[in-house]
Amino acid sequence: MQFSSSHKPDKQDCYYLLLDSESPAAKEGQRRHEELWHKQASEVASQKHTDLPGVSLQRKKPRFNKYALTGAILASTNSILLGYDIGVMSGAILYIRDNLNITSIQVEVLVGSLNVCSLIGSLAAGKTSDCIGRRYTIVLAAATFLLGALLMGLAPSFLFLMAGRVVSGIGVGYSLMIAPVYTTEISPAMTRGFLSSLPEVFINFGILLGYISNYALSGLPEHINWRLMLGLAALPAIAVAFGVIAMPESPRWLVMKGRFADAKQALIKTSDSVEEAEFRLNEMTRTIADLGHAASSNNWQGQGVWKELLLRPSRPLRRILIAAIGVNFFMQASGNDAVVYYSPEVFKDAGINSKKQLVGVTVIMGIAKTSFVLISALYLDHFGRRPLLMLGSTGMVVSLAVLGLGSKYLDQSDIKPAWAIALCVIAVCAAVSFFSIGPGPITWVYSSEIFPTKFRAQGSSLAISVNRLVSGIVAMSFLSISRAVTFGGMFFILAGIMAVGTVFFYFFLPETKGKSLEDIGLLFEDKAHENHTLDRPISLI
Repeated sequence: MQFSSSHKPDKQDCYYLLLDSESPAAKEGQRRHEELWHKQASEVASQKHTDLPGVSLQRKKPRFNKYALTGAILASTNSILLGYDIGVMSGAILYIRDNLNITSIQVEVLVGSLNVCSLIGSLAAGKTSDCIGRRYTIVLAAATFLLGALLMGLAPSFLFLMAGRVVSGIGVGYSLMIAPVYTTEISPAMTRGFLSSLPEVFINFGILLGYISNYALSGLPEHINWRLMLGLAALPAIAVAFGVIAMPESPRWLVMKGRFADAKQALIKTSDSVEEAEFRLNEMTRTIADLGHAASSNNWQGQGVWKELLLRPSRPLRRILIAAIGVNFFMQASGNDAVVYYSPEVFKDAGINSKKQLVGVTVIMGIAKTSFVLISALYLDHFGRRPLLMLGSTGMVVSLAVLGLGSKYLDQSDIKPAWAIALCVIAVCAAVSFFSIGPGPITWVYSSEIFPTKFRAQGSSLAISVNRLVSGIVAMSFLSISRAVTFGGMFFILAGIMAVGTVFFYFFLPETKGKSLEDIGLLFEDKAHENHTLDRPISLI
Protein backbone atom coordinates (compact mmCIF):
# COMPACT_ATOMS: atom_id res chain seq x y z
CA MET A 1 0.00 0.00 0.00
CA GLN A 2 1.25 3.43 -0.80
CA PHE A 3 0.81 5.01 2.62
CA SER A 4 1.74 8.26 4.25
CA SER A 5 0.58 9.97 7.41
CA SER A 6 -1.79 12.07 5.32
CA HIS A 7 -3.30 9.16 3.38
CA LYS A 8 -7.09 8.72 3.47
CA PRO A 9 -8.77 5.58 2.11
CA ASP A 10 -11.44 5.94 -0.54
CA LYS A 11 -14.98 6.49 0.67
CA GLN A 12 -16.25 2.93 0.27
CA ASP A 13 -12.98 1.14 1.06
CA CYS A 14 -13.25 -0.76 -2.23
CA TYR A 15 -10.36 -2.69 -3.72
CA TYR A 16 -9.81 -3.42 -7.39
CA LEU A 17 -7.70 -6.09 -9.06
CA LEU A 18 -5.53 -5.77 -12.14
CA LEU A 19 -5.57 -8.48 -14.83
CA ASP A 20 -2.21 -9.83 -15.85
CA SER A 21 -3.24 -11.78 -18.92
CA GLU A 22 -5.19 -10.90 -22.05
CA SER A 23 -6.34 -14.43 -22.97
CA PRO A 24 -10.14 -15.12 -22.64
CA ALA A 25 -9.57 -18.10 -20.30
CA ALA A 26 -7.23 -16.11 -18.13
CA LYS A 27 -9.67 -13.20 -18.08
CA GLU A 28 -12.53 -15.43 -16.97
CA GLY A 29 -10.40 -17.02 -14.25
CA GLN A 30 -9.18 -13.63 -13.14
CA ARG A 31 -12.75 -12.30 -13.09
CA ARG A 32 -13.91 -15.09 -10.79
CA HIS A 33 -10.85 -14.73 -8.58
CA GLU A 34 -11.40 -10.97 -8.49
CA GLU A 35 -15.01 -11.35 -7.38
CA LEU A 36 -14.04 -13.72 -4.56
CA TRP A 37 -11.05 -11.59 -3.49
CA HIS A 38 -13.11 -8.40 -3.68
CA LYS A 39 -15.88 -9.91 -1.56
CA GLN A 40 -13.44 -11.11 1.14
CA ALA A 41 -11.48 -7.89 1.17
CA SER A 42 -14.61 -5.77 1.36
CA GLU A 43 -15.95 -7.81 4.26
CA VAL A 44 -12.89 -7.31 6.42
CA ALA A 45 -12.20 -3.76 5.28
CA SER A 46 -15.76 -2.58 5.91
CA GLN A 47 -15.01 -2.44 9.62
CA LYS A 48 -14.08 1.09 10.72
CA HIS A 49 -10.62 1.73 12.09
CA THR A 50 -11.85 2.12 15.65
CA ASP A 51 -11.96 -0.09 18.72
CA LEU A 52 -14.27 -3.01 18.10
CA PRO A 53 -16.49 -4.57 20.77
CA GLY A 54 -14.34 -6.58 23.11
CA VAL A 55 -11.11 -5.21 21.63
CA SER A 56 -8.96 -2.65 23.34
CA LEU A 57 -5.51 -3.46 22.11
CA GLN A 58 -3.70 -0.60 23.77
CA ARG A 59 -5.49 -0.74 27.09
CA LYS A 60 -5.85 -4.48 27.65
CA LYS A 61 -3.46 -6.09 30.10
CA PRO A 62 -1.09 -8.25 28.03
CA ARG A 63 -1.61 -11.98 28.20
CA PHE A 64 -0.12 -14.77 26.17
CA ASN A 65 -2.18 -16.51 23.51
CA LYS A 66 -1.36 -20.22 23.64
CA TYR A 67 -1.18 -20.66 19.85
CA ALA A 68 1.05 -17.61 19.37
CA LEU A 69 3.25 -18.75 22.26
CA THR A 70 3.47 -22.33 20.96
CA GLY A 71 4.25 -21.15 17.43
CA ALA A 72 6.91 -18.75 18.70
CA ILE A 73 8.52 -21.47 20.83
CA LEU A 74 8.58 -24.01 17.99
CA ALA A 75 9.98 -21.46 15.53
CA SER A 76 12.58 -20.34 18.04
CA THR A 77 13.66 -23.91 18.75
CA ASN A 78 15.71 -23.63 15.55
CA SER A 79 17.75 -20.95 17.31
CA ILE A 80 18.92 -23.53 19.85
CA LEU A 81 20.98 -24.97 17.01
CA LEU A 82 23.07 -21.81 16.60
CA GLY A 83 23.42 -21.35 20.36
CA TYR A 84 24.40 -24.97 20.86
CA ASP A 85 27.01 -24.70 18.13
CA ILE A 86 28.48 -21.52 19.65
CA GLY A 87 28.64 -23.06 23.11
CA VAL A 88 29.78 -26.55 22.18
CA MET A 89 32.43 -25.36 19.73
CA SER A 90 34.15 -23.30 22.44
CA GLY A 91 34.94 -26.56 24.28
CA ALA A 92 35.05 -29.00 21.36
CA ILE A 93 37.76 -26.97 19.65
CA LEU A 94 40.14 -27.79 22.52
CA TYR A 95 39.87 -31.47 21.60
CA ILE A 96 39.57 -31.00 17.82
CA ARG A 97 42.86 -29.08 17.82
CA ASP A 98 44.69 -31.96 19.50
CA ASN A 99 42.88 -34.83 17.76
CA LEU A 100 43.13 -33.50 14.19
CA ASN A 101 46.41 -31.57 14.73
CA ILE A 102 45.11 -28.32 13.23
CA THR A 103 46.76 -24.89 13.41
CA SER A 104 45.44 -21.68 15.00
CA ILE A 105 44.53 -20.36 11.53
CA GLN A 106 42.52 -23.51 10.86
CA VAL A 107 40.80 -23.07 14.22
CA GLU A 108 39.72 -19.54 13.25
CA VAL A 109 38.50 -20.71 9.83
CA LEU A 110 36.62 -23.63 11.39
CA VAL A 111 34.92 -21.44 14.01
CA GLY A 112 34.15 -18.50 11.73
CA SER A 113 33.08 -20.50 8.68
CA LEU A 114 29.65 -21.26 10.14
CA ASN A 115 28.91 -17.56 10.52
CA VAL A 116 30.18 -16.68 7.04
CA CYS A 117 28.23 -19.53 5.42
CA SER A 118 25.11 -18.52 7.34
CA LEU A 119 25.26 -15.38 5.18
CA ILE A 120 24.15 -17.59 2.25
CA GLY A 121 21.19 -18.95 4.18
CA SER A 122 20.05 -15.59 5.51
CA LEU A 123 20.20 -14.00 2.04
CA ALA A 124 18.21 -16.85 0.50
CA ALA A 125 15.70 -17.13 3.34
CA GLY A 126 13.80 -13.93 2.54
CA LYS A 127 12.87 -14.90 -1.01
CA THR A 128 12.30 -18.52 0.02
CA SER A 129 9.84 -17.57 2.76
CA ASP A 130 7.95 -15.27 0.39
CA CYS A 131 7.61 -18.18 -2.06
CA ILE A 132 6.83 -21.20 0.14
CA GLY A 133 5.69 -19.53 3.35
CA ARG A 134 7.24 -18.87 6.74
CA ARG A 135 6.32 -22.26 8.20
CA TYR A 136 7.98 -24.46 5.58
CA THR A 137 11.05 -22.24 5.55
CA ILE A 138 11.46 -23.16 9.23
CA VAL A 139 11.33 -26.85 8.26
CA LEU A 140 13.93 -26.26 5.53
CA ALA A 141 16.23 -24.57 8.06
CA ALA A 142 15.93 -27.49 10.48
CA ALA A 143 16.54 -30.10 7.76
CA THR A 144 19.65 -28.29 6.53
CA PHE A 145 21.12 -28.03 10.01
CA LEU A 146 20.28 -31.70 10.67
CA LEU A 147 22.38 -32.72 7.68
CA GLY A 148 25.22 -30.45 8.79
CA ALA A 149 25.20 -31.80 12.35
CA LEU A 150 25.41 -35.38 11.09
CA LEU A 151 28.31 -34.49 8.79
CA MET A 152 30.22 -32.86 11.66
CA GLY A 153 29.52 -35.69 14.09
CA LEU A 154 30.82 -38.28 11.62
CA ALA A 155 33.74 -36.22 10.30
CA PRO A 156 36.93 -38.29 9.85
CA SER A 157 39.05 -35.29 8.82
CA PHE A 158 39.30 -31.50 8.91
CA LEU A 159 37.93 -31.12 5.36
CA PHE A 160 34.92 -33.32 6.17
CA LEU A 161 34.35 -31.27 9.32
CA MET A 162 34.49 -28.07 7.27
CA ALA A 163 31.87 -29.46 4.89
CA GLY A 164 29.55 -30.03 7.83
CA ARG A 165 30.19 -26.48 9.06
CA VAL A 166 29.27 -25.06 5.64
CA VAL A 167 25.97 -26.96 5.48
CA SER A 168 25.15 -26.12 9.12
CA GLY A 169 25.95 -22.48 8.44
CA ILE A 170 23.39 -22.30 5.65
CA GLY A 171 20.78 -23.80 7.98
CA VAL A 172 21.68 -21.32 10.71
CA GLY A 173 21.25 -18.44 8.25
CA TYR A 174 17.76 -19.62 7.34
CA SER A 175 16.86 -20.06 11.00
CA LEU A 176 18.12 -16.67 12.18
CA MET A 177 16.09 -14.86 9.55
CA ILE A 178 12.82 -16.80 9.64
CA ALA A 179 12.30 -17.36 13.39
CA PRO A 180 11.94 -13.68 14.42
CA VAL A 181 10.00 -12.78 11.24
CA TYR A 182 7.48 -15.58 11.74
CA THR A 183 7.13 -14.84 15.46
CA THR A 184 6.67 -11.12 14.83
CA GLU A 185 3.94 -11.74 12.25
CA ILE A 186 1.83 -14.06 14.41
CA SER A 187 2.20 -12.12 17.69
CA PRO A 188 -0.30 -9.58 19.10
CA ALA A 189 1.26 -6.13 19.55
CA MET A 190 1.22 -6.17 23.36
CA THR A 191 3.23 -9.41 23.68
CA ARG A 192 5.28 -9.14 20.50
CA GLY A 193 8.44 -8.00 22.33
CA PHE A 194 8.60 -11.10 24.52
CA LEU A 195 7.62 -13.56 21.79
CA SER A 196 9.98 -12.05 19.20
CA SER A 197 12.87 -12.14 21.67
CA LEU A 198 12.47 -15.89 22.16
CA PRO A 199 15.01 -16.69 19.39
CA GLU A 200 17.71 -14.97 21.49
CA VAL A 201 16.47 -16.76 24.62
CA PHE A 202 16.79 -20.07 22.81
CA ILE A 203 20.21 -19.12 21.42
CA ASN A 204 21.41 -18.57 24.98
CA PHE A 205 19.71 -21.75 26.16
CA GLY A 206 21.52 -23.55 23.34
CA ILE A 207 24.83 -22.00 24.41
CA LEU A 208 24.24 -23.25 27.94
CA LEU A 209 23.39 -26.74 26.64
CA GLY A 210 26.60 -26.65 24.61
CA TYR A 211 28.65 -25.78 27.70
CA ILE A 212 26.96 -28.54 29.70
CA SER A 213 27.57 -31.00 26.85
CA ASN A 214 31.25 -30.02 26.84
CA TYR A 215 31.52 -30.58 30.57
CA ALA A 216 29.62 -33.87 30.54
CA LEU A 217 31.50 -35.37 27.57
CA SER A 218 34.96 -34.00 28.29
CA GLY A 219 35.97 -37.21 30.11
CA LEU A 220 35.54 -39.36 26.99
CA PRO A 221 38.46 -40.16 24.64
CA GLU A 222 39.45 -37.23 22.42
CA HIS A 223 38.54 -38.97 19.16
CA ILE A 224 34.98 -39.53 20.43
CA ASN A 225 34.00 -36.63 22.71
CA TRP A 226 34.04 -33.75 20.20
CA ARG A 227 32.15 -35.83 17.62
CA LEU A 228 29.37 -36.51 20.13
CA MET A 229 29.37 -32.85 21.17
CA LEU A 230 28.76 -31.71 17.58
CA GLY A 231 26.48 -34.58 16.51
CA LEU A 232 23.96 -34.03 19.33
CA ALA A 233 22.84 -30.83 17.55
CA ALA A 234 20.73 -33.06 15.28
CA LEU A 235 18.17 -33.67 18.05
CA PRO A 236 16.54 -30.19 18.16
CA ALA A 237 16.36 -30.17 14.35
CA ILE A 238 14.30 -33.36 14.38
CA ALA A 239 11.96 -31.90 17.03
CA VAL A 240 11.33 -28.78 14.91
CA ALA A 241 10.57 -30.82 11.78
CA PHE A 242 7.79 -32.72 13.61
CA GLY A 243 6.54 -29.74 15.63
CA VAL A 244 5.83 -27.57 12.59
CA ILE A 245 2.60 -29.52 11.99
CA ALA A 246 1.04 -27.74 14.98
CA MET A 247 2.10 -24.25 13.86
CA PRO A 248 -0.27 -21.83 12.06
CA GLU A 249 1.02 -20.08 8.96
CA SER A 250 1.81 -16.36 9.20
CA PRO A 251 -1.49 -14.48 8.66
CA ARG A 252 0.34 -11.57 7.01
CA TRP A 253 1.91 -13.91 4.46
CA LEU A 254 -1.53 -15.41 3.82
CA VAL A 255 -3.00 -11.93 3.24
CA MET A 256 -0.18 -11.17 0.81
CA LYS A 257 -1.16 -14.36 -1.06
CA GLY A 258 -4.84 -13.29 -1.13
CA ARG A 259 -5.89 -16.13 1.18
CA PHE A 260 -8.15 -14.08 3.46
CA ALA A 261 -10.18 -16.99 4.85
CA ASP A 262 -7.00 -18.84 5.89
CA ALA A 263 -5.57 -15.63 7.33
CA LYS A 264 -8.69 -15.09 9.42
CA GLN A 265 -8.51 -18.64 10.79
CA ALA A 266 -4.84 -18.16 11.71
CA LEU A 267 -5.68 -14.86 13.42
CA ILE A 268 -8.56 -16.39 15.36
CA LYS A 269 -6.09 -18.93 16.76
CA THR A 270 -3.49 -16.30 17.69
CA SER A 271 -5.91 -13.67 19.05
CA ASP A 272 -7.91 -13.55 22.29
CA SER A 273 -11.29 -13.23 20.53
CA VAL A 274 -12.92 -13.32 17.11
CA GLU A 275 -13.43 -9.55 17.33
CA GLU A 276 -9.72 -8.99 17.90
CA ALA A 277 -8.92 -11.30 14.98
CA GLU A 278 -11.23 -9.26 12.73
CA PHE A 279 -9.65 -6.05 13.96
CA ARG A 280 -6.14 -7.33 13.15
CA LEU A 281 -7.26 -8.63 9.75
CA ASN A 282 -8.87 -5.26 9.04
CA GLU A 283 -5.54 -3.56 9.83
CA MET A 284 -3.67 -5.85 7.45
CA THR A 285 -6.23 -5.58 4.68
CA ARG A 286 -6.25 -1.78 4.80
CA THR A 287 -2.53 -1.72 4.10
CA ILE A 288 -2.96 -3.58 0.79
CA ALA A 289 -5.94 -1.59 -0.49
CA ASP A 290 -3.88 0.34 -3.06
CA LEU A 291 -1.52 -2.47 -4.05
CA GLY A 292 -4.05 -4.35 -6.13
CA HIS A 293 -3.91 -7.96 -7.25
CA ALA A 294 -0.17 -8.13 -7.99
CA ALA A 295 0.81 -7.93 -4.32
CA SER A 296 -2.03 -9.97 -2.90
CA SER A 297 -2.51 -13.16 -4.89
CA ASN A 298 -1.19 -16.69 -5.13
CA ASN A 299 1.20 -15.44 -7.82
CA TRP A 300 2.96 -13.06 -5.43
CA GLN A 301 6.45 -14.31 -4.53
CA GLY A 302 8.18 -11.15 -3.36
CA GLN A 303 9.13 -9.99 -6.84
CA GLY A 304 10.61 -6.50 -7.12
CA VAL A 305 11.35 -6.19 -3.40
CA TRP A 306 15.15 -6.33 -3.65
CA LYS A 307 15.09 -3.72 -6.40
CA GLU A 308 13.01 -1.32 -4.32
CA LEU A 309 15.06 -1.98 -1.17
CA LEU A 310 18.47 -1.41 -2.74
CA LEU A 311 18.00 0.74 -5.85
CA ARG A 312 15.10 3.10 -5.16
CA PRO A 313 14.06 3.06 -1.50
CA SER A 314 11.78 5.82 -0.27
CA ARG A 315 13.13 8.08 2.47
CA PRO A 316 11.22 6.26 5.26
CA LEU A 317 12.32 2.87 3.90
CA ARG A 318 15.91 4.13 3.81
CA ARG A 319 15.66 5.07 7.49
CA ILE A 320 14.30 1.60 8.28
CA LEU A 321 17.21 0.00 6.42
CA ILE A 322 19.74 2.13 8.29
CA ALA A 323 18.16 1.22 11.64
CA ALA A 324 17.91 -2.51 10.87
CA ILE A 325 21.38 -2.86 9.37
CA GLY A 326 22.93 -0.66 12.06
CA VAL A 327 21.52 -2.59 15.02
CA ASN A 328 22.64 -5.88 13.43
CA PHE A 329 26.11 -4.52 12.68
CA PHE A 330 26.74 -3.32 16.23
CA MET A 331 25.27 -6.48 17.73
CA GLN A 332 28.06 -8.53 16.17
CA ALA A 333 30.77 -5.86 16.12
CA SER A 334 30.50 -5.98 19.92
CA GLY A 335 32.49 -9.23 19.69
CA ASN A 336 30.03 -11.17 21.84
CA ASP A 337 30.05 -14.28 19.65
CA ALA A 338 33.85 -14.28 19.50
CA VAL A 339 34.12 -13.87 23.27
CA VAL A 340 31.80 -16.87 23.72
CA TYR A 341 33.60 -18.95 21.08
CA TYR A 342 37.04 -18.20 22.46
CA SER A 343 36.21 -17.81 26.16
CA PRO A 344 38.47 -20.76 27.06
CA GLU A 345 41.36 -19.03 25.27
CA VAL A 346 40.60 -15.79 27.13
CA PHE A 347 40.45 -17.56 30.50
CA LYS A 348 43.57 -19.58 29.67
CA ASP A 349 45.42 -16.36 28.95
CA ALA A 350 44.15 -15.04 32.28
CA GLY A 351 45.81 -17.93 34.13
CA ILE A 352 43.29 -20.82 34.19
CA ASN A 353 45.09 -23.81 32.66
CA SER A 354 43.04 -26.94 33.43
CA LYS A 355 40.71 -27.93 30.55
CA LYS A 356 38.11 -29.07 33.06
CA GLN A 357 38.28 -25.72 34.88
CA LEU A 358 38.10 -23.83 31.58
CA VAL A 359 34.95 -25.67 30.58
CA GLY A 360 33.51 -25.22 34.11
CA VAL A 361 33.98 -21.44 33.99
CA THR A 362 32.22 -21.28 30.61
CA VAL A 363 29.25 -23.08 32.18
CA ILE A 364 29.03 -20.31 34.80
CA MET A 365 29.17 -17.73 32.00
CA GLY A 366 26.41 -19.58 30.13
CA ILE A 367 24.14 -19.60 33.20
CA ALA A 368 24.60 -15.84 33.65
CA LYS A 369 23.98 -15.16 29.96
CA THR A 370 20.82 -17.30 29.82
CA SER A 371 19.39 -15.86 33.06
CA PHE A 372 19.69 -12.25 31.91
CA VAL A 373 18.27 -12.82 28.43
CA LEU A 374 15.21 -14.41 30.03
CA ILE A 375 14.81 -11.40 32.35
CA SER A 376 15.12 -9.05 29.39
CA ALA A 377 12.52 -10.97 27.38
CA LEU A 378 10.03 -10.93 30.25
CA TYR A 379 10.30 -7.15 30.73
CA LEU A 380 10.74 -6.11 27.10
CA ASP A 381 7.07 -5.28 26.58
CA HIS A 382 6.93 -3.44 29.91
CA PHE A 383 9.98 -1.17 29.70
CA GLY A 384 10.25 -1.00 25.91
CA ARG A 385 13.07 -1.63 23.44
CA ARG A 386 15.11 1.56 23.83
CA PRO A 387 15.66 1.58 27.63
CA LEU A 388 16.87 -2.02 27.72
CA LEU A 389 18.99 -1.53 24.59
CA MET A 390 20.67 1.57 26.04
CA LEU A 391 21.22 -0.18 29.40
CA GLY A 392 22.73 -3.24 27.72
CA SER A 393 25.05 -1.36 25.37
CA THR A 394 26.26 1.05 28.07
CA GLY A 395 26.89 -1.88 30.43
CA MET A 396 28.88 -3.62 27.70
CA VAL A 397 31.11 -0.56 27.25
CA VAL A 398 31.96 -0.52 30.96
CA SER A 399 32.38 -4.31 31.23
CA LEU A 400 34.63 -4.57 28.17
CA ALA A 401 36.75 -1.66 29.40
CA VAL A 402 37.18 -3.35 32.81
CA LEU A 403 38.00 -6.64 31.07
CA GLY A 404 40.60 -4.83 29.00
CA LEU A 405 42.19 -3.35 32.12
CA GLY A 406 42.24 -6.72 33.89
CA SER A 407 43.71 -8.50 30.86
CA LYS A 408 46.38 -5.81 30.44
CA TYR A 409 47.36 -6.12 34.10
CA LEU A 410 47.66 -9.92 33.87
CA ASP A 411 49.58 -9.68 30.61
CA GLN A 412 52.20 -7.41 32.18
CA SER A 413 52.39 -9.28 35.48
CA ASP A 414 54.82 -12.13 36.10
CA ILE A 415 52.49 -13.67 38.64
CA LYS A 416 48.75 -14.09 38.14
CA PRO A 417 46.98 -12.85 41.31
CA ALA A 418 43.67 -14.53 42.05
CA TRP A 419 41.81 -11.21 42.35
CA ALA A 420 42.83 -10.19 38.80
CA ILE A 421 41.73 -13.56 37.39
CA ALA A 422 38.42 -13.25 39.26
CA LEU A 423 38.00 -9.70 37.91
CA CYS A 424 38.41 -10.94 34.33
CA VAL A 425 35.93 -13.77 34.86
CA ILE A 426 33.37 -11.38 36.38
CA ALA A 427 33.93 -8.83 33.60
CA VAL A 428 33.39 -11.47 30.89
CA CYS A 429 30.19 -12.66 32.60
CA ALA A 430 29.04 -9.03 32.94
CA ALA A 431 29.74 -8.26 29.27
CA VAL A 432 27.76 -11.26 27.97
CA SER A 433 24.99 -10.56 30.52
CA PHE A 434 24.58 -6.94 29.40
CA PHE A 435 24.58 -8.18 25.81
CA SER A 436 21.74 -10.52 26.77
CA ILE A 437 19.81 -7.62 28.32
CA GLY A 438 20.08 -5.29 25.34
CA PRO A 439 21.64 -5.91 21.89
CA GLY A 440 21.11 -9.69 21.96
CA PRO A 441 17.31 -10.04 22.13
CA ILE A 442 16.34 -6.57 20.92
CA THR A 443 18.20 -6.86 17.61
CA TRP A 444 15.99 -9.76 16.54
CA VAL A 445 12.83 -8.05 17.76
CA TYR A 446 13.62 -4.69 16.21
CA SER A 447 14.91 -5.75 12.81
CA SER A 448 11.92 -8.04 12.22
CA GLU A 449 9.16 -5.65 13.34
CA ILE A 450 10.16 -2.33 11.71
CA PHE A 451 9.96 -3.49 8.07
CA PRO A 452 6.59 -3.17 6.28
CA THR A 453 5.03 -6.56 5.49
CA LYS A 454 5.95 -6.47 1.81
CA PHE A 455 9.61 -5.89 2.70
CA ARG A 456 9.78 -7.76 6.01
CA ALA A 457 11.15 -11.11 4.86
CA GLN A 458 13.70 -9.82 2.37
CA GLY A 459 14.55 -6.69 4.39
CA SER A 460 15.20 -8.80 7.48
CA SER A 461 17.17 -11.16 5.27
CA LEU A 462 19.45 -8.30 4.21
CA ALA A 463 19.92 -7.02 7.77
CA ILE A 464 20.67 -10.48 9.17
CA SER A 465 23.11 -11.13 6.32
CA VAL A 466 25.08 -8.13 7.60
CA ASN A 467 24.80 -9.64 11.09
CA ARG A 468 26.25 -12.95 9.90
CA LEU A 469 28.98 -11.34 7.80
CA VAL A 470 30.23 -9.20 10.69
CA SER A 471 30.00 -12.15 13.09
CA GLY A 472 32.09 -14.28 10.75
CA ILE A 473 34.71 -11.57 10.24
CA VAL A 474 35.04 -10.98 13.99
CA ALA A 475 35.18 -14.71 14.79
CA MET A 476 37.80 -15.39 12.11
CA SER A 477 40.02 -12.46 13.10
CA PHE A 478 39.59 -12.33 16.89
CA LEU A 479 42.59 -14.51 17.79
CA SER A 480 44.86 -12.95 15.14
CA ILE A 481 44.11 -9.39 16.26
CA SER A 482 44.40 -10.40 19.92
CA ARG A 483 47.85 -11.85 19.28
CA ALA A 484 48.87 -8.58 17.64
CA VAL A 485 47.45 -6.18 20.27
CA THR A 486 46.90 -8.61 23.23
CA PHE A 487 43.50 -9.61 24.59
CA GLY A 488 43.44 -6.41 26.66
CA GLY A 489 43.88 -4.27 23.56
CA MET A 490 41.19 -6.22 21.74
CA PHE A 491 38.68 -5.64 24.54
CA PHE A 492 39.44 -1.89 24.51
CA ILE A 493 38.68 -1.87 20.76
CA LEU A 494 35.37 -3.66 21.35
CA ALA A 495 34.50 -1.20 24.14
CA GLY A 496 35.07 1.69 21.72
CA ILE A 497 32.89 0.08 19.06
CA MET A 498 30.05 -0.38 21.54
CA ALA A 499 30.37 3.26 22.66
CA VAL A 500 29.75 4.31 19.04
CA GLY A 501 26.90 1.79 18.89
CA THR A 502 25.25 3.30 21.95
CA VAL A 503 25.20 6.71 20.27
CA PHE A 504 23.73 5.14 17.11
CA PHE A 505 20.96 3.42 19.08
CA TYR A 506 20.07 6.68 20.81
CA PHE A 507 19.65 8.71 17.62
CA PHE A 508 18.39 6.21 15.04
CA LEU A 509 16.12 3.71 16.83
CA PRO A 510 12.65 4.96 17.87
CA GLU A 511 10.55 3.10 20.44
CA THR A 512 8.16 0.49 18.99
CA LYS A 513 6.64 -0.94 22.19
CA GLY A 514 2.91 -1.69 21.99
CA LYS A 515 2.47 -0.52 18.39
CA SER A 516 0.94 -2.67 15.68
CA LEU A 517 3.20 -3.64 12.79
CA GLU A 518 1.01 -1.51 10.54
CA ASP A 519 1.65 1.59 12.71
CA ILE A 520 5.41 1.19 13.15
CA GLY A 521 6.10 2.51 9.64
CA LEU A 522 4.77 5.91 10.74
CA LEU A 523 7.65 6.24 13.22
CA PHE A 524 10.07 6.48 10.32
CA GLU A 525 7.75 8.65 8.25
CA ASP A 526 6.64 11.47 10.56
CA LYS A 527 9.90 13.41 10.84
CA ALA A 528 10.35 13.62 7.07
CA HIS A 529 6.66 14.45 6.65
CA GLU A 530 6.83 17.28 9.18
CA ASN A 531 9.92 18.71 7.46
CA HIS A 532 8.21 18.41 4.04
CA THR A 533 11.12 16.32 2.73
CA LEU A 534 9.23 13.10 2.10
CA ASP A 535 9.73 12.58 -1.61
CA ARG A 536 7.31 9.67 -1.93
CA PRO A 537 5.17 7.51 0.36
CA ILE A 538 6.35 4.25 1.84
CA SER A 539 4.87 0.90 0.94
CA LEU A 540 3.60 -0.54 4.20
CA ILE A 541 3.10 -4.07 2.98
